[in-house]
Amino acid sequence: MTQAQRYKYPLQLPQSLKETAARLAMEDGVSLNQWIVSAVAQKIGAVETASDFLKARAGKAKRGNLTRLLDRAPDSMPTPEDAIKD
Repeated sequence: MTQAQRYKYPLQLPQSLKETAARLAMEDGVSLNQWIVSAVAQKIGAVETASDFLKARAGKAKRGNLTRLLDRAPDSMPTPEDAIKD
């Protein structure tokens, strides 16, 4: 698809989401359509960046590496300071 080509996609949003998106578009001084296109582009960028990061971070890791690491961990109960606090 070239930059000039555009595709129409019928989008159905819950009313509250549409109203919030419309308000934010107005605050940004753009149309609702432009705001939604920008939001989708940002989400795609975030997902692709995260995917690339995680693939690079995994490197040459193999499926059993984590299991071997966990097998070496002490078999003990968590201490009170490890508790999740509300």
